[in-house]
Amino acid sequence: MEPENSFVLKETSLSNNCPECYSKSGLTLKFNQLVNDNLLYSANSKTTISKMHCKNCNTEIFPVRWTEDIERVVAYQKRALQLKPKALKLKPLAWVILVLDILIIIAVVLVMTGLINF
Repeated sequence: MEPENSFVLKETSLSNNCPECYSKSGLTLKFNQLVNDNLLYSANSKTTISKMHCKNCNTEIFPVRWTEDIERVVAYQKRALQLKPKALKLKPLAWVILVLDILIIIAVVLVMTGLINF
């Protein structure tokens, strides 16, 4: 199960032995990058989550069960990981607030300069 606000950066298969079933094939390592999401914007975070899964025994391998070999492979894969750049995407509510603020500032400036009288 993936976190709600994340996307898959990289998924790779490993040739290490599974700590549960000792199979040499079937381990997959997945890196997810988190996304900061609220009412006004959505932005990529620098935080990543790694998950390991064995396809043979269909279990998730938690970091407590990792061997030293697996930890070295995960550390190498993490160093080779290319994070998506920080990007900010404004949502429709943010655009509405931004346009209303600009219109209010323009109206205040026009009233202050005397171009518009009420």
